[in-house]
Amino acid sequence: MGVTIRLTRMGAKKKPFYRIVAADSRFSRDGRFIEVLGTYDPNPNPPAIKFNQELVAGWLKKGANPTSTVKNLMKKAGLSLSRSEKPEIVAKAD
Repeated sequence: MGVTIRLTRMGAKKKPFYRIVAADSRFSRDGRFIEVLGTYDPNPNPPAIKFNQELVAGWLKKGANPTSTVKNLMKKAGLSLSRSEKPEIVAKAD
């Protein structure tokens, strides 16, 4: 038993939209969750990724484990993944 930070699917058929949520690992993907931490919309180009940095930091400090997909989204959004401090936006060199 533990808390995971993962995606829950929303949106219409063939037009997915995802919420990034903190949920108990025992519940189903689209089932009960504790709190909404952000959104991910893969439809536009480039995809839209939004995180609430304070909420993500709080859950990481409490020991929540992000899934591999959420880790990748956090990296793309420029958030650091360290548990000891508040996630910050890291400047990307493009």
